[in-house]
Amino acid sequence: MLDYAELATTIRALTHGETDEVALMATVACEVHHADDRFDWTGFYRVTAPEVLKIGPYQGGHGCLVIPFARGVCGAAARTGAVQLVPDVDAFPGHIACASSTRSEIVLPVFAGAGRLIGVFDIDSNQPDAFTQADAEGLAAILAEVFGGL
Repeated sequence: MLDYAELATTIRALTHGETDEVALMATVACEVHHADDRFDWTGFYRVTAPEVLKIGPYQGGHGCLVIPFARGVCGAAARTGAVQLVPDVDAFPGHIACASSTRSEIVLPVFAGAGRLIGVFDIDSNQPDAFTQADAEGLAAILAEVFGGL
């Protein structure tokens, strides 16, 4: 099990004083991706227009370039503002297969100050049922700390 407190401490030290969203996203994606072998693709999709997500900083193979809020797991997280914990991507209606190896996924909405949605944080795994509520809580706490003050 990933030690989210330790990961948060590392990310806090690396991002202290930084206010650029893209720099913060790049640092978070890198640190989270390398923290756990379950994570095959780790990255951000940024809100770039109404109801549109575009690829942001990530680690892993190529990601989808554009995802509308109306499609896929990332779109659902952006549309609802809620964490999407998907144990089997093939069972998720409208799943977008950016990588054929993905078996499970977790996507968290990313909010800046005043509740402004700036993107989603997406982690894919080639293992089925790879993510837990503890992952959702640990990642949400890190995202809130890093981006909540922007």
